Amino acid sequence: MNGLSKGIRKVEIALRWDPSPSGEPSTDLDLVAAPYPAAAPYGDPAYVVHFDSRSPDGTITLNRDSQDGKGFGYDEVMTLELDRLDARYARVVVGVVIQQHAPRTFSGVGNPGLRIREGYDVLAEDDFGGVPGATAATVAEFVREGSGPWEFVPGVRGFGGDPADFTREMGAARRP
Repeated sequence: MNGLSKGIRKVEIALRWDPSPSGEPSTDLDLVAAPYPAAAPYGDPAYVVHFDSRSPDGTITLNRDSQDGKGFGYDEVMTLELDRLDARYARVVVGVVIQQHAPRTFSGVGNPGLRIREGYDVLAEDDFGGVPGATAATVAEFVREGSGPWEFVPGVRGFGGDPADFTREMGAARRP
């Protein structure tokens, strides 16, 4: 990053998927985000933003929540205003959880898609093909050193356990 870069400032994370076939339980994917304090960037999150919630300061907001994938285009959208996030946070992890109305992994989700962008610049796109047996996945990390600019760390990392445990595990350090 050069000296003129302001880093990542405001990001939109969007999910899409096809509705379940008729007669099957609905498919519900949920975006979750968790900021971590600089003092413990791999410990417990300061808080978690998911359906029916937002960050206390309004910097992380779930703008659109779908419970069945029946929207047009992207069904679930979250905005992270990193440039407004308090300086005590050094890391934000974003994940996707499959609600388990019936046992389901990403291989059982019709046409899933992820897009992460800043303004009109697409930072990453994915179809969860690399984590077919996962019930949840981290999809992005945003990190900064001190008061420096936010940087995007791409990569989809699957989680195969109980989705209820995912928010405790999503902030763990990445393993090589």
